[in-house]
Amino acid sequence: MQNPRIGMIGLGLMGLGIATNIVKKGFALTAMAHPGNQPLAELIAAGAQTAPTAQAVAQASDIVILCVNGSAQVEAILAGDTGLLAGLRAGMTVIDCSTSIPASTQQVAATLAQRGVRFMDAAMTRTPNEAMQGRLNLLIGGDAALLEEVRPLLSTFAENIVHAGGVSAGHSMKLLHNFVSLGSVTLLAEAAACARRSGIDDAVFVEVLEKGGGWGAALERLKPYLLRGETSGLRFSMGNALKDLGYYADMARETGSHDAAAQAMQATLAAACQSVDPQTLLPELVGQLAKGALKA
Repeated sequence: MQNPRIGMIGLGLMGLGIATNIVKKGFALTAMAHPGNQPLAELIAAGAQTAPTAQAVAQASDIVILCVNGSAQVEAILAGDTGLLAGLRAGMTVIDCSTSIPASTQQVAATLAQRGVRFMDAAMTRTPNEAMQGRLNLLIGGDAALLEEVRPLLSTFAENIVHAGGVSAGHSMKLLHNFVSLGSVTLLAEAAACARRSGIDDAVFVEVLEKGGGWGAALERLKPYLLRGETSGLRFSMGNALKDLGYYADMARETGSHDAAAQAMQATLAAACQSVDPQTLLPELVGQLAKGALKA
Protein backbone atom coordinates (compact mmCIF):
# COMPACT_ATOMS: atom_id res chain seq x y z
CA MET A 1 0.00 0.00 0.00
CA GLN A 2 1.37 3.38 -1.01
CA ASN A 3 1.25 6.10 1.65
CA PRO A 4 -0.91 4.27 4.20
CA ARG A 5 -2.76 6.40 6.74
CA ILE A 6 -1.56 5.60 10.26
CA GLY A 7 -3.67 5.55 13.40
CA MET A 8 -2.16 5.46 16.85
CA ILE A 9 -3.62 4.70 20.26
CA GLY A 10 -1.41 5.33 23.28
CA LEU A 11 0.82 8.40 23.19
CA GLY A 12 2.57 8.09 26.52
CA LEU A 13 6.33 8.40 27.00
CA MET A 14 7.08 5.76 24.34
CA GLY A 15 4.14 6.40 22.04
CA LEU A 16 4.80 10.12 21.67
CA GLY A 17 8.30 9.41 20.35
CA ILE A 18 6.93 6.84 17.91
CA ALA A 19 4.24 9.23 16.67
CA THR A 20 6.70 12.10 16.33
CA ASN A 21 8.96 10.08 14.05
CA ILE A 22 6.07 8.73 11.96
CA VAL A 23 4.89 12.29 11.25
CA LYS A 24 8.44 13.51 10.68
CA LYS A 25 8.88 10.90 7.94
CA GLY A 26 5.79 12.10 6.10
CA PHE A 27 3.05 9.67 7.12
CA ALA A 28 -0.45 10.97 7.83
CA LEU A 29 -1.23 10.23 11.49
CA THR A 30 -4.46 10.23 13.51
CA ALA A 31 -3.99 9.82 17.27
CA MET A 32 -6.69 8.99 19.78
CA ALA A 33 -7.25 11.75 22.32
CA HIS A 34 -6.84 10.41 25.86
CA PRO A 35 -6.00 11.88 29.29
CA GLY A 36 -3.01 9.54 29.55
CA ASN A 37 -1.32 11.02 26.48
CA GLN A 38 1.72 13.23 26.73
CA PRO A 39 1.14 16.84 25.54
CA LEU A 40 0.40 16.71 21.79
CA ALA A 41 0.66 20.38 20.79
CA GLU A 42 3.93 19.96 18.88
CA LEU A 43 2.71 16.79 17.18
CA ILE A 44 -0.49 18.50 16.04
CA ALA A 45 1.49 21.51 14.84
CA ALA A 46 3.55 19.09 12.74
CA GLY A 47 0.39 17.87 11.00
CA ALA A 48 -1.09 15.08 13.12
CA GLN A 49 -4.84 14.84 13.64
CA THR A 50 -6.73 13.60 16.70
CA ALA A 51 -9.90 11.54 17.02
CA PRO A 52 -12.08 11.02 20.09
CA THR A 53 -12.47 7.23 20.02
CA ALA A 54 -10.68 4.07 18.93
CA GLN A 55 -13.44 3.53 16.37
CA ALA A 56 -12.81 6.96 14.85
CA VAL A 57 -9.06 6.29 14.72
CA ALA A 58 -9.67 3.06 12.81
CA GLN A 59 -12.07 4.74 10.40
CA ALA A 60 -9.41 7.35 9.55
CA SER A 61 -6.58 4.81 9.10
CA ASP A 62 -5.19 1.90 7.11
CA ILE A 63 -2.75 0.74 9.80
CA VAL A 64 -3.37 1.17 13.54
CA ILE A 65 -0.51 1.05 16.06
CA LEU A 66 -1.28 0.28 19.71
CA CYS A 67 1.17 1.44 22.37
CA VAL A 68 -0.64 0.97 25.69
CA ASN A 69 0.21 -0.48 29.07
CA GLY A 70 -0.68 -4.14 28.63
CA SER A 71 -3.12 -6.88 27.68
CA ALA A 72 -6.05 -5.55 29.69
CA GLN A 73 -5.81 -2.19 27.93
CA VAL A 74 -5.48 -3.77 24.47
CA GLU A 75 -8.55 -5.92 25.08
CA ALA A 76 -10.51 -2.91 26.35
CA ILE A 77 -9.57 -0.85 23.28
CA LEU A 78 -11.05 -3.50 20.99
CA ALA A 79 -14.38 -3.71 22.81
CA GLY A 80 -17.51 -1.58 22.92
CA ASP A 81 -19.66 0.44 20.55
CA THR A 82 -16.84 2.94 19.93
CA GLY A 83 -13.97 0.45 20.26
CA LEU A 84 -11.41 -0.45 17.66
CA LEU A 85 -13.36 -3.44 16.34
CA ALA A 86 -16.27 -1.17 15.50
CA GLY A 87 -14.12 0.84 13.08
CA LEU A 88 -11.82 -1.74 11.52
CA ARG A 89 -12.25 -2.84 7.90
CA ALA A 90 -11.11 -6.01 6.16
CA GLY A 91 -7.60 -5.61 4.82
CA MET A 92 -6.42 -3.28 7.57
CA THR A 93 -3.42 -4.02 9.79
CA VAL A 94 -3.09 -3.69 13.58
CA ILE A 95 0.41 -3.51 15.07
CA ASP A 96 0.63 -3.94 18.86
CA CYS A 97 3.71 -2.34 20.41
CA SER A 98 2.43 -2.89 23.96
CA THR A 99 3.90 -5.35 26.45
CA SER A 100 1.28 -8.09 26.58
CA ILE A 101 0.60 -11.64 27.73
CA PRO A 102 1.25 -13.98 24.76
CA ALA A 103 -1.97 -15.96 25.29
CA SER A 104 -4.00 -12.74 25.13
CA THR A 105 -2.07 -11.65 22.03
CA GLN A 106 -3.00 -14.87 20.25
CA GLN A 107 -6.67 -14.35 21.10
CA VAL A 108 -6.59 -10.76 19.87
CA ALA A 109 -5.00 -11.88 16.60
CA ALA A 110 -7.68 -14.57 16.16
CA THR A 111 -10.48 -12.07 16.81
CA LEU A 112 -9.06 -9.66 14.23
CA ALA A 113 -8.53 -12.43 11.69
CA GLN A 114 -12.26 -13.18 11.83
CA ARG A 115 -12.79 -9.61 10.58
CA GLY A 116 -10.18 -9.97 7.83
CA VAL A 117 -7.74 -7.72 9.73
CA ARG A 118 -4.05 -8.60 9.86
CA PHE A 119 -2.15 -8.48 13.15
CA MET A 120 1.47 -8.18 14.22
CA ASP A 121 2.99 -7.83 17.68
CA ALA A 122 5.95 -5.45 17.66
CA ALA A 123 7.18 -5.27 21.24
CA MET A 124 9.70 -2.54 22.03
CA THR A 125 12.92 -2.39 23.97
CA ARG A 126 15.00 0.68 24.92
CA THR A 127 13.66 3.85 26.51
CA PRO A 128 11.61 7.00 25.73
CA ASN A 129 14.86 8.74 24.76
CA GLU A 130 15.45 6.25 21.94
CA ALA A 131 11.76 6.40 21.01
CA MET A 132 12.07 10.12 20.40
CA GLN A 133 15.30 9.56 18.47
CA GLY A 134 13.69 6.90 16.27
CA ARG A 135 16.10 4.27 17.59
CA LEU A 136 13.90 1.67 19.27
CA ASN A 137 14.40 -2.08 19.01
CA LEU A 138 11.34 -3.98 17.79
CA LEU A 139 10.65 -7.65 18.45
CA ILE A 140 8.22 -8.87 15.82
CA GLY A 141 5.69 -11.68 16.06
CA GLY A 142 3.73 -12.39 12.90
CA ASP A 143 3.91 -13.15 9.21
CA ALA A 144 7.30 -12.44 7.61
CA ALA A 145 5.69 -11.07 4.44
CA LEU A 146 3.60 -8.63 6.47
CA LEU A 147 6.75 -7.49 8.27
CA GLU A 148 8.40 -6.64 4.95
CA GLU A 149 5.29 -4.76 3.86
CA VAL A 150 5.24 -2.54 6.95
CA ARG A 151 9.02 -2.30 7.45
CA PRO A 152 9.21 1.23 5.95
CA LEU A 153 6.75 2.39 8.61
CA LEU A 154 8.49 0.56 11.45
CA SER A 155 11.85 1.92 10.33
CA THR A 156 10.69 5.47 10.98
CA PHE A 157 10.97 4.80 14.72
CA ALA A 158 13.10 1.64 15.04
CA GLU A 159 16.83 1.11 14.58
CA ASN A 160 16.80 -2.69 14.98
CA ILE A 161 13.94 -4.97 13.90
CA VAL A 162 14.07 -8.67 14.82
CA HIS A 163 11.56 -11.21 13.54
CA ALA A 164 11.11 -13.44 16.59
CA GLY A 165 8.58 -15.83 15.01
CA GLY A 166 4.83 -16.19 14.61
CA VAL A 167 2.09 -14.19 16.33
CA SER A 168 2.89 -13.57 20.03
CA ALA A 169 6.60 -14.43 19.63
CA GLY A 170 7.49 -10.74 19.83
CA HIS A 171 5.59 -10.37 23.09
CA SER A 172 7.15 -13.56 24.47
CA MET A 173 10.62 -12.29 23.63
CA LYS A 174 9.82 -8.93 25.25
CA LEU A 175 8.88 -10.65 28.51
CA LEU A 176 12.12 -12.64 28.42
CA HIS A 177 14.05 -9.43 27.76
CA ASN A 178 12.32 -7.51 30.53
CA PHE A 179 12.77 -10.32 33.03
CA VAL A 180 16.51 -10.09 32.41
CA SER A 181 16.76 -6.29 32.15
CA LEU A 182 14.34 -5.27 34.93
CA GLY A 183 15.42 -8.22 37.05
CA SER A 184 19.02 -7.05 36.72
CA VAL A 185 18.05 -3.53 37.82
CA THR A 186 16.17 -4.96 40.82
CA LEU A 187 19.17 -7.10 41.76
CA LEU A 188 21.56 -4.14 41.45
CA ALA A 189 19.21 -1.91 43.46
CA GLU A 190 19.26 -4.46 46.27
CA ALA A 191 23.06 -4.67 46.11
CA ALA A 192 23.44 -0.87 46.03
CA ALA A 193 21.15 -0.54 49.05
CA CYS A 194 23.19 -3.14 50.93
CA ALA A 195 26.35 -1.22 49.99
CA ARG A 196 24.93 1.98 51.46
CA ARG A 197 23.90 0.23 54.66
CA SER A 198 27.41 -1.28 54.84
CA GLY A 199 29.08 2.13 54.57
CA ILE A 200 30.27 1.72 50.97
CA ASP A 201 30.20 4.96 49.01
CA ASP A 202 27.96 4.87 45.91
CA ALA A 203 30.84 6.04 43.70
CA VAL A 204 33.05 3.21 44.90
CA PHE A 205 30.23 0.70 44.32
CA VAL A 206 29.79 1.95 40.74
CA GLU A 207 33.53 2.08 39.99
CA VAL A 208 34.17 -1.48 41.14
CA LEU A 209 31.19 -2.96 39.29
CA GLU A 210 31.82 -1.16 36.02
CA LYS A 211 35.45 -2.33 36.00
CA GLY A 212 34.44 -5.92 36.64
CA GLY A 213 31.70 -8.43 36.03
CA GLY A 214 28.95 -6.13 37.31
CA TRP A 215 29.14 -3.79 34.34
CA GLY A 216 26.18 -3.70 31.94
CA ALA A 217 23.09 -1.82 30.81
CA ALA A 218 21.41 -2.13 34.22
CA LEU A 219 24.34 -0.44 35.97
CA GLU A 220 24.52 2.29 33.34
CA ARG A 221 20.83 3.05 33.86
CA LEU A 222 21.16 3.16 37.65
CA LYS A 223 24.42 5.10 37.65
CA PRO A 224 22.88 8.61 37.32
CA TYR A 225 20.77 7.92 40.41
CA LEU A 226 23.65 6.43 42.40
CA LEU A 227 26.08 9.23 41.56
CA ARG A 228 23.78 12.26 41.29
CA GLY A 229 20.34 11.26 42.56
CA GLU A 230 18.89 11.58 39.05
CA THR A 231 16.27 9.17 37.69
CA SER A 232 16.84 10.15 34.04
CA GLY A 233 18.75 6.96 33.26
CA LEU A 234 15.64 4.79 33.60
CA ARG A 235 12.26 6.46 33.17
CA PHE A 236 10.34 3.29 33.99
CA SER A 237 7.98 3.02 36.92
CA MET A 238 8.00 0.42 39.68
CA GLY A 239 4.40 -0.37 38.82
CA ASN A 240 5.22 -1.11 35.19
CA ALA A 241 8.19 -3.24 36.26
CA LEU A 242 5.92 -5.24 38.57
CA LYS A 243 3.38 -5.68 35.76
CA ASP A 244 6.01 -6.91 33.30
CA LEU A 245 7.55 -9.37 35.76
CA GLY A 246 4.05 -10.59 36.58
CA TYR A 247 3.45 -11.23 32.88
CA TYR A 248 6.75 -13.09 32.69
CA ALA A 249 5.81 -15.20 35.72
CA ASP A 250 2.50 -16.08 34.03
CA MET A 251 4.36 -17.13 30.90
CA ALA A 252 6.84 -19.19 32.92
CA ARG A 253 4.04 -21.01 34.69
CA GLU A 254 2.17 -21.67 31.44
CA THR A 255 5.30 -23.20 29.91
CA GLY A 256 6.26 -25.15 33.04
CA SER A 257 9.48 -23.17 33.42
CA HIS A 258 11.44 -22.62 36.63
CA ASP A 259 10.61 -19.19 38.06
CA ALA A 260 12.11 -18.91 41.55
CA ALA A 261 14.20 -15.84 40.66
CA ALA A 262 11.18 -14.20 39.03
CA GLN A 263 9.10 -14.79 42.14
CA ALA A 264 11.74 -13.16 44.37
CA MET A 265 12.04 -10.10 42.12
CA GLN A 266 8.26 -9.84 41.85
CA ALA A 267 7.96 -9.92 45.65
CA THR A 268 10.47 -7.07 46.01
CA LEU A 269 8.66 -4.90 43.46
CA ALA A 270 5.26 -5.72 44.98
CA ALA A 271 6.51 -4.57 48.37
CA ALA A 272 7.89 -1.40 46.80
CA CYS A 273 4.54 -0.63 45.15
CA GLN A 274 2.82 -1.12 48.51
CA SER A 275 5.22 1.33 50.15
CA VAL A 276 5.35 4.15 47.60
CA ASP A 277 3.35 5.38 44.62
CA PRO A 278 3.65 2.69 41.92
CA GLN A 279 4.45 5.49 39.44
CA THR A 280 7.71 6.11 41.32
CA LEU A 281 10.60 5.53 38.93
CA LEU A 282 12.54 2.32 39.31
CA PRO A 283 15.96 3.83 40.23
CA GLU A 284 14.39 5.09 43.46
CA LEU A 285 14.07 1.47 44.58
CA VAL A 286 17.67 1.86 45.77
CA GLY A 287 16.70 4.56 48.23
CA GLN A 288 13.64 2.69 49.47
CA LEU A 289 15.64 -0.49 50.09
CA ALA A 290 18.49 1.43 51.73
CA LYS A 291 16.04 3.05 54.16
CA GLY A 292 14.46 -0.31 54.94
CA ALA A 293 11.18 1.33 53.96
CA LEU A 294 9.48 -1.53 52.14
CA LYS A 295 6.43 -3.08 53.74
CA ALA A 296 6.57 -6.84 54.21
